[in-house]
Amino acid sequence: MRHLIIYAHPSDESLNHSILNTVTKHLESMNHEIIIRDLYKISFDPVLSLADMQRQFTGEACEDIKREQDHISWAEQITFIYPIWWTGLPAIMKGYIDRVFSYGFAYRYDQGIQKGLLKGKSTVIINTHGKSHEEYERTGMDKALALTSDHGIFTYSGLNVIRHFFFDRADKVSPEQVELWKEQIRNIYSEVKPEFTL
Repeated sequence: MRHLIIYAHPSDESLNHSILNTVTKHLESMNHEIIIRDLYKISFDPVLSLADMQRQFTGEACEDIKREQDHISWAEQITFIYPIWWTGLPAIMKGYIDRVFSYGFAYRYDQGIQKGLLKGKSTVIINTHGKSHEEYERTGMDKALALTSDHGIFTYSGLNVIRHFFFDRADKVSPEQVELWKEQIRNIYSEVKPEFTL
């Protein structure tokens, strides 16, 4: 299977980077093809410009966006790895969505009806956050995150969400808990059913 990993965290010493290594090594052990897009390492420009917006409606894309869209078109499965900051995506990941998941590539409207254009591809989303699951549930933030990301971005674009991991209290986590999380991650890739492949 062709796997694209879209990753956003500035530190190579972070829990997110350790998760990235876990995903990469596991997929390699299963002989999958992998492309990693580390948004900080490639200095991805997250700013959606007026020129970007104008190009979207003419079916054009500048070189850096076309490169990312080609990776997405190539992939059968996409993994997103990023922390939750201020109850949302880091700015660089949000900018990636703004610019790369553009009109005419990730979605369009046919006679006023929205259509996701990335159908046939599956996705796994892996997030870390500082608050506990209990705090998120009490405030309704767990449902808000699922609505704004899973429904507002991923399924809106036609992607099939296999699993969205939310790993809580990530700044206070024990090594034993991290290993349990990594085992959950490895298991979800091992359990992907044939209907999710192309």
